[in-house]
Amino acid sequence: MSSSFLHTPFGKDGPTIFRLGLSGTYRPGKEAIRYAVDNGVNFFFAYGFDLQTVKVLRDIMKGQREKFVIATGAYNLIWTHQNVRKTLEKRLRQFKTDYIDTFLFLGVMKEKEFTARAREDLIRLREQGKVRRIGLSTHDRKFAGKLADEGILDAFMIRYNAAHRGAEIDIFPYLIKHDPGLISYTATRWSFLLRPPKGYPKEGRIPTAGECYRFVLSNPHVDVVLNAPRNFARLKENLDSLQAGPLSEEDMNFMRDFGDRVHHTKKYFM
Repeated sequence: MSSSFLHTPFGKDGPTIFRLGLSGTYRPGKEAIRYAVDNGVNFFFAYGFDLQTVKVLRDIMKGQREKFVIATGAYNLIWTHQNVRKTLEKRLRQFKTDYIDTFLFLGVMKEKEFTARAREDLIRLREQGKVRRIGLSTHDRKFAGKLADEGILDAFMIRYNAAHRGAEIDIFPYLIKHDPGLISYTATRWSFLLRPPKGYPKEGRIPTAGECYRFVLSNPHVDVVLNAPRNFARLKENLDSLQAGPLSEEDMNFMRDFGDRVHHTKKYFM
């Protein structure tokens, strides 16, 4: 297996990361988080309420901060403008660190939601050195492609999986010019890719979670895919699956076909 499948620089001139990142949103347990670190995981996405992740990282980063890449951000709230600077300062205190590696404006559904104020706040924090990279999390693929082409932002967090492959047209071609870091999430499409869609043959093949992650990582434009396991066993299963390397072309075609079936079912979920 090529080492590039498991490790890659996070964007232009970025730190080398293990390509399966960890989100502790579902509280997999401190043991699971430490196991991830012991097995090479060094990219973590965390909200302020992910206390297990915060506490473990705060402990293990002592004296070796540069080995870890922390991504977090301020959420785009429809009913109010969340103060980007205040959110960052809170994260700095929580992690007991002088800087955040990647700070994102999260949850942007439409272009107009990424206001000039939010953009200016992010740029200013990067200039001050409190943030190494600034970026955006959005479902608006064409807007993400436009921003990637402009080169203002250093990172993007997007949905990409076998059922949602629009990024291959709307985003990935625009990453080449400036090479921002690319974070993917929902590899299993909230587990919809792990169960048969309506009308699927009873004995038909169903993807495993590992195949879903390997599908995403088989695309070289994706630097890191997040997994958010609910327990130690699922984390270990996801990590172990990567040892098989990229999917074969036959398996990639199977994943695309299955993804299309899932995407076209009436029970649609974002």
